[in-house]
Amino acid sequence: MSIRAVIWDIDGTLVDSEPLHLRALLAICTQYGIDISDLPDDEFVGVNLLEVWEVLKNRFPTSLSREKWIVELNQFYCANSDTLVPMPAARNVVRRLSSINIMQAAVSNSHRLIVDANLEALKLNDYMLFSLSLDDVPIGKPSPVPYQIAISKLGLGLQEIIAIEDSPSGIQSASDAGLVVFGFQHEDTSLITADHIIHSLSEVYDYLH
Repeated sequence: MSIRAVIWDIDGTLVDSEPLHLRALLAICTQYGIDISDLPDDEFVGVNLLEVWEVLKNRFPTSLSREKWIVELNQFYCANSDTLVPMPAARNVVRRLSSINIMQAAVSNSHRLIVDANLEALKLNDYMLFSLSLDDVPIGKPSPVPYQIAISKLGLGLQEIIAIEDSPSGIQSASDAGLVVFGFQHEDTSLITADHIIHSLSEVYDYLH
């Protein structure tokens, strides 16, 4: 059966967003006098904000709610979204896949504000049939639920869809939903659970064309 659709992760796959996510986290921590220098910079790669909060909440004052913290992080991110840059070849590959009638969607572990800011920065909104954010699903990655919802919306068979992910949690989510997963290896993170490892997004087009 031929591939008819690609589901993209966004952060770290289509857009080089991790530096801005880290800047936002450090800025808000500094605002509250919190030191997280004991944690590696990649501690929360592929981890949604709800899980980040669970790790850090005991460091913050009890007067700070999770909801306010998330709003402040997202506001900082969106205010600085003009600094975002696409991952190498991301725009070109998405446009080329569209030219050969491959359906495309995005499934993210970020909140809706961040998803919209990322896709706007990439200028790729028009190429996505839809996007799913953490706000659109009952539970985020690594649960298979986000991908199960995306598969249902596409209305295609599992063998007609591939997923592109750059983190272990995203790969687990897509794999557990029954999809073939391409692991985009551009960091030291181990992606050995992916069905295929790619080092350039252009390899996705080469595989499907």
